[in-house]
Amino acid sequence: MSQQLEAQLKQHFDLDSFRHGQKQIIDSVLGRKDVLALMPTGGGKSLCFQLPAMLSDGITLVISPLIALMNDQVQSLQKLGLPAGCIHSGMSVDEKKVVFSDLKAAQSFLLYISPERVQQANFLTWFREQNINLIAIDEAHCVSQWGHDFRPEYAQISELRKLKPEVPIIGLTATATPLVKKDIIRQLGLKKPIEHVYGFYRPNLYYQVEFCDDEYDKQTYVLGAVKQTPEGRILIYCGTRKGAEEWAEYLSAKSHSASFYHAGLSPRERKEIEQKYASGEIRILAATNAFGMGIDHPDVRLVVHTQVPGNLESYYQEIGRAGRDGLDSTCLLVYSKKDKGLQSFFIQTSKAESRIKNMRWEALDAMINYAEGSECRHADILTYFKDSNRIKSCGHCDTCDPKSVRRIKPIVGSSLGGPAPKPKKKKKKGWQPDPSFTPEQNAWVEEIRAWRKDYASSQDIPAFMVFSDKTLRDLVSKMPLTVDELGYVYGLGDAKIEAFGEELILEVRQLWD
Repeated sequence: MSQQLEAQLKQHFDLDSFRHGQKQIIDSVLGRKDVLALMPTGGGKSLCFQLPAMLSDGITLVISPLIALMNDQVQSLQKLGLPAGCIHSGMSVDEKKVVFSDLKAAQSFLLYISPERVQQANFLTWFREQNINLIAIDEAHCVSQWGHDFRPEYAQISELRKLKPEVPIIGLTATATPLVKKDIIRQLGLKKPIEHVYGFYRPNLYYQVEFCDDEYDKQTYVLGAVKQTPEGRILIYCGTRKGAEEWAEYLSAKSHSASFYHAGLSPRERKEIEQKYASGEIRILAATNAFGMGIDHPDVRLVVHTQVPGNLESYYQEIGRAGRDGLDSTCLLVYSKKDKGLQSFFIQTSKAESRIKNMRWEALDAMINYAEGSECRHADILTYFKDSNRIKSCGHCDTCDPKSVRRIKPIVGSSLGGPAPKPKKKKKKGWQPDPSFTPEQNAWVEEIRAWRKDYASSQDIPAFMVFSDKTLRDLVSKMPLTVDELGYVYGLGDAKIEAFGEELILEVRQLWD
């Protein structure tokens, strides 16, 4: 079967081999099972339904959220001579007629539609009468209110399962926590789905996180990152539209021509910028999270986050746009204390119900803890997303290898304009003894860190989700001896105290003995 699939892969897609995880997912789809597949951005998710579509009679219905993404995939398939088309609001009646004519003439066909179309009664009538072989839900995390990018229009997709319960469904996404995975399964009505989680480890990416005192401090790193990346595209994510414009203006003033992109631009302006970035006419783009989904450029050598994102799912999806060609690329996050305030404002002003807001607060805390206290950037990401293949240490992120030649160094002095400030003493990467602690207290820190790591391993979660390094320091400062006293330690709320408070107190008491 393996050789047959590889032969089909070569015949239909002119590819010599599968990427990591693709064959296993395709085997499950061909076995007529419901499937939930998690693969990182650029991991090759689309092939997991495109190849099965070519090997079976009937229509493979693909639900995708972006018109640009649909058009891009259909054009790529048609260039390969494969029967495919899409139906969306940007098409004329005549263009749609051509698609349906091609569909009727084909033995197998890939039809892309938007989730909004599922809400239309005439489409559901048409769907009921067709020979549907497979339903593929791209960006499946959008169906979950617990996800970072919930879209109400995805809510009606479950109607397809009700109309044709015998047709298998594959949900695909690049980012989903265990909670979101469960919600996807429930919302789509998946029946005992086979879950595949592959490929979140990308060794060509160097992860670096830097705490900055202020905006000037951030500028030293961002300018340094740009100067140390002379080739390839650069993508700079900003928390606000104003921020995107200001960063583009700042870099352009420093002789690094840059443009900006956000949802406040007109559709024509956004399309023009996308095309210029794709062609290489724009090399540096400062953007909000409005830019990115479905964007696939192989040579993004640098992705910078100028503020902490609201959650790890968004962060990982955005840094995943770096180095898709497999060459070394850097992902730099520069953040300051006020960044959390911006994300907190977004949550507080949201119209979401309280349980969704609570979930977003927890996700933000996880993001902050990851930034402030990761044991290994790559290993923690793999554990967070429950990748099938884990590592204990990557050996090449900023915490594992703080002296790496790939590390971005700040540019200070006259390069930034104005008088050169006194150089700031930067925190060393990795855990360092706290100079305000006694030798005994620093020894306690190491013991509790080891307990945190063991507990995290037992729960199959990254250590930063147990509690942050800031909590660890406060714990050692106060050294509580009862569960009630844990409530006075920074970052330890009722849920965490209930989950592991007694175990933690036993550990602390042993240190006192």
